[in-house]
Amino acid sequence: QVQLVESGGGLVQAGGSLRLSCTASGRTFSSYIMVWFRRAPGKEREFVSSIMWNGGTTYYAGSVKGRFTISREKLKSTVYLQMNSLKPEDTAVYYCAAARGSLSSPSVDYWGQGTQVTVSS
Repeated sequence: QVQLVESGGGLVQAGGSLRLSCTASGRTFSSYIMVWFRRAPGKEREFVSSIMWNGGTTYYAGSVKGRFTISREKLKSTVYLQMNSLKPEDTAVYYCAAARGSLSSPSVDYWGQGTQVTVSS
């Protein structure tokens, strides 16, 4: 059974940092793209960042580029999202996903359950 388990969300003040983790299990993800999405209250889910499990090539949404960094640790089957200079508009539920396709337009096969990030002003 494939599982993606996110952790690391919480409440932080504007300008602060958080690091989200997503630990994958249940299959080999070497051919997959790992993706972070988010859904803010009252808004549609949006793409945040992606990384190729093999090779480590990354891609970012314009709204987070320069502030967020995606990375992966193969031995731990874990993907990270380091979020710096957080803004209130970054408040959302953040979801990890395993996908195929392209870094900029991934097609998701598996979803995590989500972790809440709240940024206070």
